[in-house]
Amino acid sequence: MRAVLALGSNLGDRFDTLQGAIDSLFDAPGLEFVAVSPVYETDPFGGPEQGPYLNAVVIAETSLEPRTLLDRAQGVENAFGRVRTERWGPRTLDVDLIALRGAAGDVVSDDPLLTLPHPRAHERAFVLVPWQQADPGAVLLGRPVADLLAGLDKDYVRLRADLTLQAPA
Repeated sequence: MRAVLALGSNLGDRFDTLQGAIDSLFDAPGLEFVAVSPVYETDPFGGPEQGPYLNAVVIAETSLEPRTLLDRAQGVENAFGRVRTERWGPRTLDVDLIALRGAAGDVVSDDPLLTLPHPRAHERAFVLVPWQQADPGAVLLGRPVADLLAGLDKDYVRLRADLTLQAPA
């Protein structure tokens, strides 16, 4: 299956945290690196007053079950000091499983612990802009990501051409 993972950080050394997250996600079997987007700096979306985020999207092939992949993502968040005290609050690292796509199409899940595709991905330019850069032909529930982006405000999503994430070591 093809997995789309969104990364975000707005505390500490944001860039090093994103690179560390990529390295950590692929440090165990079951996940094979395909691509990573450019890095974008974004204004916070909802929540309390806080600093800007660095965001990126990673594309991977996976043999992991969706819940196992979610557990890995949350384990990486925890390893980087993620504390869940306030919804949409500042964080050292956020790793969201956005979508899984198999031969039969998108994996759909209404599990309260893992909703797939991510329920708000279609309305978040800070996810869709980097996703389209990492996978220009990306589709979410039958709609091209490029089409989903057409109706969104993208002004708050700024390319950081001075920062380049690497494939996992």
